[in-house]
Amino acid sequence: MYLKKITFPFLQTQLLINKISAIDSFKRKWHTLEKRESKYLKELKRIATIESSGSSTRIEGAILTDDEIEKLLKNLKISQFESRDEQEVIGYYQALELILENYDTIDLTENYIRQLHSILLKESSKDKRHRGEYKKITNKVVAKYPGGIEKVIFNTTEPHLVDKEMFELINWVNVQFSKNDIHPLFIIATFIYEFLSIHPFQDGNGRLSRLMTTLLLIKYGYDFVQYVSFEHIIENKKKKYYKALMSGQKNRYSDKENIYEWILFFLTSIEELMSKLEIKYEKYSNKQSYLNSRQNELMQLIQKSQPLKISDIAMKMNNYSINTLKKDIQYLLSEKQIDKIGKGRGTIYIINDEST
Repeated sequence: MYLKKITFPFLQTQLLINKISAIDSFKRKWHTLEKRESKYLKELKRIATIESSGSSTRIEGAILTDDEIEKLLKNLKISQFESRDEQEVIGYYQALELILENYDTIDLTENYIRQLHSILLKESSKDKRHRGEYKKITNKVVAKYPGGIEKVIFNTTEPHLVDKEMFELINWVNVQFSKNDIHPLFIIATFIYEFLSIHPFQDGNGRLSRLMTTLLLIKYGYDFVQYVSFEHIIENKKKKYYKALMSGQKNRYSDKENIYEWILFFLTSIEELMSKLEIKYEKYSNKQSYLNSRQNELMQLIQKSQPLKISDIAMKMNNYSINTLKKDIQYLLSEKQIDKIGKGRGTIYIINDEST
């Protein structure tokens, strides 16, 4: 049933194979880079998590900006989030954090999918009744645009067929992963397309599909996706995203159902993510090259003699004014090149472990 949807003419297959080859080559290179030099990855991951939480919820009609989301995430101790946008962002962030920290222990099962759905909608009071429960009412895939405009993209599986289709899909995916006959990227892309076509839950399916994308990609070795937001790329290609889904969906349940356009979109998006990651990594890994000679001298001094107070630094670098040195220290703190411990006159400065 599924194999027929991913059987394509020779030239189309060759194009997809070439893209997969490029992605796998990048994956190997990235694994080597990760082992050798991981000092800036924590910051890239933090930024990507914020962007993912924002983009995935904005695709569904939320309006919070990344800056607003960053401020919101700094105040997670709030017991209740007032707006639906805030509730959706927090739910997405918490589910994504769980995936990033525990992907190796999360198997592709209906129980885990239901649990992730419950976490995704945990803060949303409106969705309390159907968290983690398959839909009981017919739903549709709807594209939401600024200004409240909505457009029906396609109809989805009827509620009484959801149990059967989800069981068959998950069983097929797990069997294919174990057999290793089909490339994992083909399997993951097929799963996401089928999941969106079934739309098993009353709400949150789009967001959950993107969380599942991240989970499966990392689980099968494409862990570089956690350092750049895949969701952000989809947000910027929203029309192409829906068009690719519709190209297969228009022939749902017929022999003509073919998901070539979807798989092409999926692989092309990963290639764009790779390109974006290379640019971002180069920017962050070269941060220290942006320091001027005095700031580099200050970094070397702290590296050699840490911990140091400002009085120690002023004495050893007495050819510069203390005000200039204080400004340099503030800059290095803001760039996360150094850390400070203590307050007032007792403050000492050390090298940030992530910068060495």
